[in-house]
Amino acid sequence: MNKLLRIIRKTLVFGFVLLLLLGITGYVYLYKLPKGPEVTTPTPILVGKDNFVMYAYHESKRKSIRVWTYKPENWKSGDKIVFVMHGGGRNADDYLEAWVKAAEDNNLLIVAPAFESKFAKYTTNDYQEGNLFTFFGTKNPKQEWAFTVIENIFDHVKSVNDITNSTYDIFGHSAGGQFVHRMIMLMPDARIETAIAANAGFYTFPNNTIRYPYGISHTNSNTDLQIAYQKRLIILLGELDNDPSLGTFRTTDLAMQQGGHRLERGSNFYEANAQLSSSNNWTFNWEIDTVKNVGHDYRNMSKVAIKWLEENP
Repeated sequence: MNKLLRIIRKTLVFGFVLLLLLGITGYVYLYKLPKGPEVTTPTPILVGKDNFVMYAYHESKRKSIRVWTYKPENWKSGDKIVFVMHGGGRNADDYLEAWVKAAEDNNLLIVAPAFESKFAKYTTNDYQEGNLFTFFGTKNPKQEWAFTVIENIFDHVKSVNDITNSTYDIFGHSAGGQFVHRMIMLMPDARIETAIAANAGFYTFPNNTIRYPYGISHTNSNTDLQIAYQKRLIILLGELDNDPSLGTFRTTDLAMQQGGHRLERGSNFYEANAQLSSSNNWTFNWEIDTVKNVGHDYRNMSKVAIKWLEENP
């Protein structure tokens, strides 16, 4: 019996040490070693399709990010800049392609960041949840939030291309829709004019008793909602996006409490925020739009998004 207990203790100790080593190795690999493609020399954005690679953070060279762009020939400083946020497939170049015709027809500079990750199938904290927390649950500084990266890209585009624009618009679909609505809620000081969150899989509700990303607990952003409601956010929903089998659909208990499918979740999210703003007598500049005969389709949702940019006050 004593021999068996010694074997069990040794096994448990060995298992603990192994898990500890794996955790440390994973942390160093994910958050300490340099990540991303090789940074390119800053040059003005070319007409048509182009891309560049820059450091994601101002204070660190640990992470780089590729940014796809499309510029019409007649686009000039002062004309609209639209950030397009990809879905969970992290296919920024495909999303860029979906906006080419709209860019030409409406003279838009399209900027599509690629939040690439080898572990995209297993983790969402680094992109659609804003990188507020590491995979291990520890907090990241605000300067390393994914939302901050968008502001950094805007600064880069302005400085390299001698652009005077003070604001930009942003559209995101599916995982990108998650990204956009959370950016408005958690970083309302961002220089966004109009934000469009389309067909998000699940939402961050304005509930400070539910932990992020399902609620706003532990984000230190509770007092920012009044400011967030002053921003122009469009919750864009596909009428036919009521099939949970489409795309990657989260089915955790907290996610299912938001609704049985994306259409229901988006409607419930909008109503929860509208009710909170009304009960506090706050200004509320968010709107909701349900698109007829469209499901979980980023191409068709992108086409509809244009009307909201055209109506930008």
